[in-house]
Amino acid sequence: MTSSPSIVPVVLAGTRFPDRFLWGAATSAYQIEGSPLADGAGASIWHRFAHTPGRVHNGDTGDIACDHYRRAADDVALMREMGLAAYRLSIAWGRILPDGRGRVNRPGLAFYERLVDLLLASNIQPVITLYHWDLPAALEDHGGWLNPDSAAWFADYADVVVRALDDRVHLWVTLNEPWVVADGGYVRGVLAPGHTSLAEAARVAHHLLRAHAAAVDAYRASGRHQIGLVVNLEPQTPASLDERDRAAADRADAYFNRQYLDPVFLGVYPEALRTVYGDAWPHAAMEEAATIRRPIDFLGVNYYSRSVVRADPAAFPTGAGRVRQPHSAYTDMDWEVYPAGLTDILRWVRDRYGPIPLYVTENGAAFPDPPTVDGALLEDPQRVAYFRSHLQAAHAAIAAGVDLRGYFAWSLLDNFEWNYGYAKRFGIVHVDHATQRRTPKASARFYADVIRSNGESIGRDVG
Repeated sequence: MTSSPSIVPVVLAGTRFPDRFLWGAATSAYQIEGSPLADGAGASIWHRFAHTPGRVHNGDTGDIACDHYRRAADDVALMREMGLAAYRLSIAWGRILPDGRGRVNRPGLAFYERLVDLLLASNIQPVITLYHWDLPAALEDHGGWLNPDSAAWFADYADVVVRALDDRVHLWVTLNEPWVVADGGYVRGVLAPGHTSLAEAARVAHHLLRAHAAAVDAYRASGRHQIGLVVNLEPQTPASLDERDRAAADRADAYFNRQYLDPVFLGVYPEALRTVYGDAWPHAAMEEAATIRRPIDFLGVNYYSRSVVRADPAAFPTGAGRVRQPHSAYTDMDWEVYPAGLTDILRWVRDRYGPIPLYVTENGAAFPDPPTVDGALLEDPQRVAYFRSHLQAAHAAIAAGVDLRGYFAWSLLDNFEWNYGYAKRFGIVHVDHATQRRTPKASARFYADVIRSNGESIGRDVG
């Protein structure tokens, strides 16, 4: 077992969250597992993308990442020490179905069965995301998410995993952040598979939502618990009262937020998407939007920042350019620290779509961390302050009547941060990627206090 300093919670008085509030942390498969081709697994689009020169900072890949595939027991022990009640993980589709469909790879499935059993033995509830961006490369060779058959592929994969694990897993997520998949992977080309086509992005966005609906149907056929969707949301705030800025903010909101929620909850796409996509918009999507609407059991919201925007014709594709706020703090990702936006976006979801149960499924920040010292807790005061302010914002949403049932810190471990490689650190546990040594940060201690006190420690400094 890798060694790490002890994390001993210190309980202090403060704001208390509802009983049975679910406190967790989150990761994703390609970002932490490593061993992407081990035991018969098939390559993913991210394995292919990361091994393409010039795609990822410093030529980094997820071949080792946090070596979680081989160190899962140690990582679960660390979660137990922190007092996590839940752990949100994702399944690598290609570990289960190396060709994306057809033959099931039993050793790959067995890895997740062992991981789930380890979590349950430590009284940690597994929350499984079926898709966190790592489409099997074999399916990309057949068009990937551009292929209309992708919805059926995803449903078949979901059925395999659900039949294997639903007896032990009670919370399921279909997709993580479909906006990022479409925008980063098909508009800007900075994420796998690296395309740059607005027309492709429009089709992919629609097929992802069709896949979500198909997976929900597959789950209802064999699953017995709860299934939902996870989206990343940002308030889109106009920089002024000028009508051009207000219209730009509306287009940005339609593209970023409503594009992935209106079809799921209302059965329609926002009309503003016709302006955003122009001739690239697939008109059949408007007609098929009603087929995406399905009752889901919960919605997961990933929140990191807001956008203040002004009209800017050069800002592709929405014509809404971000305006940096001169008096705000920014993270290492150059994202504004704006905790009130979490309250705002949770209330917006409730007001627009009704009293759906919500979880904050990701929230966290990348900041430069100081060097680690053997046996010492690593101090990360900016991250602690970020978590404290955003947890206060989450509590404010509950006080405003939002049915918020849990919170998942992003991320448990410093991981492979996609096209940034290992240059950005979101973890509450530091990972030395040369030695794989885990060192809890002060933010891990802070979060352990929060969990132990059910939020009562948030309003006070901790020692």
